[in-house]
Amino acid sequence: MKTFAAILTLTNAALGTSVLAANCWSPTFENVPFTACEIDPAEEDVRLFLKDADGRLFGSFDNVAVHVGTQGRHLVLAMNGGMYHPDRNPVGLYVEDGKEFAPIVTSDGPGNFGLLPNGVLCLNEGAAGIVESRSFVRSGASCSFATQSGPMLVIDGQLHPRFLADSPSRFVRNGIGVTEGGRIVAAISDRPVNFHRFARLFRDLFKTPDALFLDGKVSRLYAPMIGRHDYGLPMGPILGVVR
Repeated sequence: MKTFAAILTLTNAALGTSVLAANCWSPTFENVPFTACEIDPAEEDVRLFLKDADGRLFGSFDNVAVHVGTQGRHLVLAMNGGMYHPDRNPVGLYVEDGKEFAPIVTSDGPGNFGLLPNGVLCLNEGAAGIVESRSFVRSGASCSFATQSGPMLVIDGQLHPRFLADSPSRFVRNGIGVTEGGRIVAAISDRPVNFHRFARLFRDLFKTPDALFLDGKVSRLYAPMIGRHDYGLPMGPILGVVR
C-alpha cells in the first residue's frame, strides 16, 4: 500500500504536465481495494460542473473534458460530485462560480441524502472544506463552488452515528474528505462496501476529520494519469480538477 509520501508521480505525456499536486494510488483497506486521489487545492483548480453555457447538462466526463478543452485547458481528474434527481439536477445545495443553482436542504428524508447529518463540500480559491449542512447554514459561509450530499461519513473525527459495522448494504461508493492540512482526498471503492467500512477508510487511513459520501452504485472515476476512465449512465454534478 502506498502512503501519501509515496504517491504515484507519473508524467502524463498527453497533458504535457507533471502530475504532482493531484495524485492517485490504490490502497487496500481491510482487504478491500480502493482507488484514492489526493488533491492540493492550493495548487490545483478544483471545481464543479453541471451544465454548459446553453444550459445543457454535461452528464459525462468526456463532455466536461471537451468543454474545458475549448478553453485551452485539460481535465486531469474527475468523479461524480453529488446526488441528483432523475433529471440529473442536484438534490441539495449546488453552487457554481458563486451562483446558487439549487438551495440547501436541511430536513431529514428518504434515502441516503436524508440520512442526517449530511454535509456540504465548499470550494473557494486555494481552499476546501466539508461542513455539516445545518452548521453550514448557521455559519453563513459563501463558496465559489459547493455541492451538498449525504450522509456525512466522518464528523469531527467520529463516524456517522447510524452506520452499522455489519450492514449487508454494499455498493461501489465514492466520497471525499479534507485533511487537517487542507488537502482533499477523493476515493472510490473498487469492490462493494458498506457505509461503516467506507467511513473507516477516511477516518483511519486518510485521517480526515470530516468526510462526505458523494454517491453509490453510479460512482465513477476519471483519472487518466493511472489509465482510469469509468463509463456509465449520465451523471449530475461532476467534481473535476482542471489545468
